[in-house]
Amino acid sequence: MAFRYLSSHRRSINTHPPSLSGHTPSVRFDSVDALRGLAMVWMTVFHLCFDLSYAGHWPQNFLSDPFWTHQRSAIVSLFLFCAGLGQALALCQGQSWGRFRRRWAQIATGALLVSIGSWLVFPQSFIYFGVLHGMAVMLLLARCTGRWSVAVLWLAGGVALALPWLAQVLLAGPMVQWAGLFNAKSLNWLGLVSHKPYTEDYVPVLPWLGVVWWGLATGRWLWAHQPRWCQACVPAIVRPLVWLGRTSLSYYLLHQPVLMGALWLWKKNAA
Repeated sequence: MAFRYLSSHRRSINTHPPSLSGHTPSVRFDSVDALRGLAMVWMTVFHLCFDLSYAGHWPQNFLSDPFWTHQRSAIVSLFLFCAGLGQALALCQGQSWGRFRRRWAQIATGALLVSIGSWLVFPQSFIYFGVLHGMAVMLLLARCTGRWSVAVLWLAGGVALALPWLAQVLLAGPMVQWAGLFNAKSLNWLGLVSHKPYTEDYVPVLPWLGVVWWGLATGRWLWAHQPRWCQACVPAIVRPLVWLGRTSLSYYLLHQPVLMGALWLWKKNAA
């Protein structure tokens, strides 16, 4: 995710990628950035609809309407899958811990800013463990497990996806006495809850770590078997998505204040 960018028209296709222990100049891959950029566009449209509903211009039920809840799950899945994919390619290129720590610190700082900003707007339901908070934890876990075999990563991802469902069954039945503990803010970031907490964004470690692990497994497999997909040039029409994918963190932090500010100005001028 935090690689040095080397434009696709300058780099040659490497048909024999190095092993995980190799040390090569790290580059950014247009195909991965474009996929991440697509997630950002989809997220922007989703948040614009949410802001219109919140402002009373287009009332929608974002909490329970499957049209919106399924979209949210798909957007988060694509975003976190790209995070795992990017981490796999970084590891395969021999990214140092120092470089990883710098990027991780940016994400953790962004998570803190999201918490502060959401508390100012939604004090009763501020974001204390949203996408960036989850990514900060999950990327650390992905970094530490990145050398697991592809098969183990796929299996671990499936287990991670299943655990919240199992916890919900147990906490509503034979382990009901533990429900209060796991539903509390001190532990609900794990995702082993009997009901979702009241917050504007909630991306717990489980099940979403499973999506990151699947992205990590996919990246590892592509690097070993289909490196040309990672290094493929994208059509000119897709280049804006590549740029958006490379600036995803800054864009994520700024897009909602810009959208909400624009709606406020529009509403004020229309009054």
